[in-house]
Order: sequence, then C-alpha cells, then structure tokens
Amino acid sequence: MDLFALIEAGDDDAVRELLERRPEAAEERDEDGISAIRRAVYAGQEEVATILLDANPALDVFDAAAVGRTWGLEALLAGDRELAQARSSDGFTALHLSAYFGHEDAAALLLEHGADANAVARNAELEVAPLHSAAAGRHSKLVALLLEHGADPNARQRGGYTPLHAAAQNGDRESVEALIECGADKSVRNDEGKTAVDLAATAGHDELGELLA
Repeated sequence: MDLFALIEAGDDDAVRELLERRPEAAEERDEDGISAIRRAVYAGQEEVATILLDANPALDVFDAAAVGRTWGLEALLAGDRELAQARSSDGFTALHLSAYFGHEDAAALLLEHGADANAVARNAELEVAPLHSAAAGRHSKLVALLLEHGADPNARQRGGYTPLHAAAQNGDRESVEALIECGADKSVRNDEGKTAVDLAATAGHDELGELLA
C-alpha cells in the first residue's frame, strides 16, 4: 500500500512494516513535494511521525521546524542562513510550521537567523502570517515571542481573520491579553462581520467577553 495512504490512515503497524522492508521510504515525498514526515505531522499522526523519524531520514528545514528538531535546524541554518526565509512547496516558511506546531525553541532559532515574523504564506487557502499560525495552534508563548519580534497583531489572513479572532475563538486568554497589550484592535470584523468577542461568545468563552468588549 502507498506510504502516504498509510500515513493518512494512521496505520502505525503497516508503516513500521513498510519501513522495515524499505527504510528509504521514510524520505519519500508526495505529489506536492511534501515529505512523509511532514505529511504525518499535518495529519496529526504523532506515532507515525515518530516511526518515520526513527528511520532516520534526512530532514529539510521545513521538516525540522515542523517536528521541533532544533539541532538539525541549527545545522541547516548554519550552512545556509537564507533557509530561514525559504518557502516550502505548499507556501509556508519554517517559522509558520514551528509556530503552528508549538515548537518555541525552533521558532526562536529561526528568528535569530533572520526569519520574517510577518511573512505571509503563499497559500491561497490560508494566506497566514506566523502569528496567525501560533494563535490558531493555541500557543501563547509563541504568540508572545512573535510579538516581541515585531509581528503585526492586526495582520489579516484569508477571510479577514486576525490573530485575535483565533485566540478569542480558542478561549486562549493569555494570547488574547498579549495581543491586546501589543495593539490588537478588538473592533475589527472578519469578512462575515464577526468581531473577536462575537467568536468567543459563539464558542462559549464568555469569560473573555469583558476583556474583549
């Protein structure tokens, strides 16, 4: 069976068996150029990702950022500083990936090497900045880190959503407070006319109402 189908199915045993027969398969990429490791991470298949990593495949900067392998990331950046601003085949920078998947040390390393905290993903479906990714992933420490490095708290992604919209919808009070402190506009409406307080209320996070009002 195709490795990527097994990854999507979360079939740990089948992936392990395939790699025992063909360990080089851990370095395969799908038709969009996305590695097996990153496809597993995208699918939320953590055990499959661990099995793939155990096969010791070569990781590119995007893979290393997505799984938080800072030692590999540091080596890659030392060899080519421009990788901090490179784009994956699906339009993300490594900073987007470390921010979304909650890898604070990897994000800090990328920022130290010149990653752009306001880079917009070249992905027509999302058009997110790293701050959107951190807020969507409910990673308040990363939200604070990106804001410290000049991330725009009012950046809009596709649909008119700001990071504050995502944090409010997720009930992430720490991120909401950090964003407001750094100038996030509470009155901004998304393309559907919803403010952050509207999204918080719809999601049942009434405790944020006073903070966002």
